Amino acid sequence: MRHGRTAWNVDGRYQGHSDVPLDAVGRFQATALGKHLSGEPFDLAISSDLSRARETAELLLGGRSLPIWSDSRWREMYFGPWEGLTWPQIVARFPTADGPPNAGGAFPHAPGGEGFDALCTRVSDALAEMLRGSVSGSRVLVVTHAGPLHALLHVVLGTAQAESLRVRFLPASLTRFALGPDARLLVLNQTVDHARDA
Repeated sequence: MRHGRTAWNVDGRYQGHSDVPLDAVGRFQATALGKHLSGEPFDLAISSDLSRARETAELLLGGRSLPIWSDSRWREMYFGPWEGLTWPQIVARFPTADGPPNAGGAFPHAPGGEGFDALCTRVSDALAEMLRGSVSGSRVLVVTHAGPLHALLHVVLGTAQAESLRVRFLPASLTRFALGPDARLLVLNQTVDHARDA
């Protein structure tokens, strides 16, 4: 799942590796999602090491006695000097970035930042390690960011970069995969009625 909302999500700021905490709405979303998933067992919980993902995992799991493993490979894509800026600010400061984000089906690449191929490599490594350490049929919760979710579509399903970037992963959304020889996507970018589940 993607972490809950932050103030930078509201402002449209690129977060990347910047450690931006959840806002009040993000904490509410994570708690409500935890209630929505309360009947689902998890054998393993993994989180990006950034606080917005870690806090989402903690709130979602509530009083469960399941430990949360932090893994920096599930961090958001690194946007370097773009972090903290909105797209109009990026275009003003970096004229070569002109055009809409993800134009032509390419992930925006900040100068000195991380490219989509590098992101896919680290997500693939994290996924392979997770699968090696899991028993067949295990249910694993991973709380991460939009970039790694785009990478998962590419790595797990072989989805073209342009196709995977068409998805706008919402804060506190669920995406479910069945992994194995016949990997498939079960749910994409699902949100719950937070008001109903609160």
